[in-house]
Amino acid sequence: MNLNNKIALITGASKGIGRAISIKFAENGCDIIFFYKSNEKLANKVAKEVKAIGRKVLPIKLDVSNYIEVERAKLKIRKNFEHINILVNNAGILRDSLFEKMSQEQWDDVININLTGVFNCTRVFLEELIKSEEASIVNITSISGIYGNVGQTNYSASKSGIIGFTKALAKEVAGNSIRVNAIAPGFIETDIWNQLPEHIFQRVLKKIPLRKIGNPDHIANTALFLASKDAKYITGQVIKVDGGIGLSVL
Repeated sequence: MNLNNKIALITGASKGIGRAISIKFAENGCDIIFFYKSNEKLANKVAKEVKAIGRKVLPIKLDVSNYIEVERAKLKIRKNFEHINILVNNAGILRDSLFEKMSQEQWDDVININLTGVFNCTRVFLEELIKSEEASIVNITSISGIYGNVGQTNYSASKSGIIGFTKALAKEVAGNSIRVNAIAPGFIETDIWNQLPEHIFQRVLKKIPLRKIGNPDHIANTALFLASKDAKYITGQVIKVDGGIGLSVL
C-alpha cells in the first residue's frame, strides 16, 4: 500500500489516533495537512515528525465545529497545495455523563465537534475531492455508535450519526469516484486510558476476546488501507477495529 504523491487532510491530529494516521500516511508517501484545536506544542511536534520523514506538512489551528473557520482554512490550503485527495474526519471529544445528569452544554459540545465537524469539513472540501482522482474520505466513528455505552448518550449519538452520514454520502458521491468509509475503533490506548483505575481497566479487558487494548497504529493501518488503491472497490463500509469486543454483545 502506498499513497505516493497524495495529499491528505486529517482533523484532530495533534495526538492519539490523528497523530498516528498522519505519521503512517507520511511514511507511505503522502503530504499532510492537519487541523488541531488548541495544543500548539503537540501540533508542532507532529509537524516536525512529518517533516523528518521527508513529506510536506501544514498544521492549521481551528475549531472544526465553526464552519467559517474551516472555510478560511481552505483558502490557506490552496496557497500551499493544488488539491487534496484524502480527507480523514477524526476530530472528536468526550463529555461523559449519565443522561439524567447531562447538561445541554455537554450534549451540544459533543454533537458540534464530533458530528457537525464532520459535516463542516466534508462540505467545505468536497469540491476539492471531486477534482482529484480516486478520492477517499475516512470517518472515525466508534463502537459506541454501534452498540451504545452507558454515560455516553451524546457521544454514541454523534458516532452513530457519523455512520449514517458515511453510508448516505457514499451513495451520493460514488459517481464522482469518491469512496467514503468509516472506522469504528474499540478501546484504544490514548490519554484517556492512562487515567483509568486498574480495576476498571481489568474489567474492560475481560470483555475483549483478544484480551488486549488496541493502539493508535491499529487504526492508522486500517485508515491507510481504506485511503489506498488497495481498497478501490470498498465504499459505504464501517470497519470495526475492536479486538472482537462486538462478539461479546450476545
